[in-house]
Amino acid sequence: MNLPNKLSVLRIALVPLLVLLMYQTNEVCHWLSILVFAAAAFTDFLDGHIARKQHIVTDFGKFLDPVADKLLVLSALIMLCHQDLMVTFVVIIILARELLVDGLRMIAVGKGKVIAAGKLGKIKTVSQIVLVLWLMVLRTPAGRGLTGTLSLLLIVWVTIITLWSGIDYFVRNGSFLLDSK
Repeated sequence: MNLPNKLSVLRIALVPLLVLLMYQTNEVCHWLSILVFAAAAFTDFLDGHIARKQHIVTDFGKFLDPVADKLLVLSALIMLCHQDLMVTFVVIIILARELLVDGLRMIAVGKGKVIAAGKLGKIKTVSQIVLVLWLMVLRTPAGRGLTGTLSLLLIVWVTIITLWSGIDYFVRNGSFLLDSK
């Protein structure tokens, strides 16, 4: 297994630690959960950068990377819903988009094609990561006095970019659905 794929596996392996830390109510665990999430999110940037620079992009990596991203982000968002810091219906929209895109990816794989993430999908992922980090900071004593306006704007932006990237994904790759029998 190459280094980028190992980084994706590491991102997946950090999810249980993240969830465990987010369940805790003490300040140390709040800050540790932010560090774990940030480190895991950084592996997303790093694995893609290394794979492209060293020309070791693999079909397995194209599959594993988005799965690791979704697992990380959705786990954190679900925990934030549990703590009343995230809007549940937005997480449902995100989850629905991810399941629909993965379904289309599976159909494409069945036809011998692997669909890599597009630019809008990458913007969506980065936006979701920024939102999660912001909401995680709000859990800390330092973040308790911060404005809710930015939170609302980030949530609205993430909802829009999630829907937009999902629609774009189906417009660009929907032919796999039309060709399926």
